[in-house]
Amino acid sequence: MFRPGQIIYFYDFYFKNGNKSKPKYFIVLANFQNTTIIASLPTRTNSVPAFVNQPHGCIDIEERCYNCYVFEKDRVIGQNGFSFYMQTFIYGDEVEDYDMEIMEDIYKIEGIDYEILDVLKNEEYTAIILCLLNSKSVKSKIKKYLRNIK
Repeated sequence: MFRPGQIIYFYDFYFKNGNKSKPKYFIVLANFQNTTIIASLPTRTNSVPAFVNQPHGCIDIEERCYNCYVFEKDRVIGQNGFSFYMQTFIYGDEVEDYDMEIMEDIYKIEGIDYEILDVLKNEEYTAIILCLLNSKSVKSKIKKYLRNIK
């Protein structure tokens, strides 16, 4: 159901922390032993420090324990032409693990609960994974999953 590199749009995403559900993009980074999904919920919220000028790609500021991957507005990142219509961000400390069984139970029907929009281009996917693996702000268990990508 959820494969690495997929860019998914959930019509009503239910957050792990109990926040009110809302439509949300979801990028699958890894699928571990068909039990765990490692994913990011990209955001338009820009918390990149003002002194950084990075229109696209990895930002890692080790001394601030800050990690972010920036998607430039309208830059094609998907194999079938997908791009974000606004500058969008993945923050390393916000990458999470999700229980596959729970995800499949909540989001049962493609086209009703969610839509698979595209799959990341290989070079984009690799750049995101390397960005996260080289960061001190990414949780150790997330790095462990990402290191086991085949």
